[in-house]
Amino acid sequence: MIYFAYPGDLDTPTGGYHYDRRLIGELRRMGLSMETLALPHCSCMPDQQTLASVQQILAAIPDQAVVVIDGLAFGVLDKLAMAETQRLRLVALCHHPLALETGLDAQSRQALLVSERRALSCARATVVTSEHTRQILMDQYDVPIDKITVALPGTDRVTFAPCEGDPIRLLTVASLIPRKAHDILIDALEPLTSLPWQARFVGGKDFDPDWAASLQEQVNSSGLSQRIEFAGKVADTGLEYQQADVFVLPSRFEGYGMVFAEALAAGLPVIAARSGAVPDVVPETAGILVSPNDTKQLTEALMQIISSEPLRRRLQDGARKAAATLPDWADTAAIVASKLDEINHL
Repeated sequence: MIYFAYPGDLDTPTGGYHYDRRLIGELRRMGLSMETLALPHCSCMPDQQTLASVQQILAAIPDQAVVVIDGLAFGVLDKLAMAETQRLRLVALCHHPLALETGLDAQSRQALLVSERRALSCARATVVTSEHTRQILMDQYDVPIDKITVALPGTDRVTFAPCEGDPIRLLTVASLIPRKAHDILIDALEPLTSLPWQARFVGGKDFDPDWAASLQEQVNSSGLSQRIEFAGKVADTGLEYQQADVFVLPSRFEGYGMVFAEALAAGLPVIAARSGAVPDVVPETAGILVSPNDTKQLTEALMQIISSEPLRRRLQDGARKAAATLPDWADTAAIVASKLDEINHL
């Protein structure tokens, strides 16, 4: 039996939870016995009640069981990890280090760095979703290379979007949080009102309601309320990609960026920031990458892609070719299953 622990609701519509859901499903299809464990939400500084609840859940797991713990929880459970490291075979799943989240103050960032470094030292293996994150864990968290396994997110094969919108339909898929840089995108779009475009921001506001409200106010004050639509959570993001012409998301950091791979799978040209693992996901033949937080560069890239059909068609062709190189979820699960089997037999 493999135990898979995560904080909160597994159906939460984010890339990290989507990775968890698909990985668990594929591992079960491969014949592995998987028991999922819902932990309480673990904030930057979990309180004693939260820690006691997690301790109780872990204590019920049999000795020497393999336990995969999602990094959103594992990074702040350092003391519990230290207490259980000999009894349980702990495996960390790190989507991206917690200390790299945008908007943290210096004290919180340092606390998370120390906590996650300590927790990761207790894991017998750490699964990461990109080579970029592996390098960060080696350089900043002192995790040995032989303890890190890269399992890139899978991407489903889908029909290519026709990309024939008039006006050009810009799609963004991301939760409304500071790291995703919707604010930079709104500023970048403001000078382009003379061009034919509509933008659709798909993503929930529950993680940071104040930030989401500030984005709506930014749109309103910029006079873009008729051009930019906040769609909220949607049941089928696949339909969103099919109805779009260009995917744009200038994230300040991405541990991988599953939405970029999904956009490529749909054959969409991409505009993004050159941050985190994004350059490893989006090839130059399929997108335009700009400097993070650079509104001027982003405006120029948007102007080029909206104004030039030949450029859009060239990048569209590059996206379709890149789609053929993306791993599927069976590939992802096979890598993780191999590592879990190794840990189980140590």
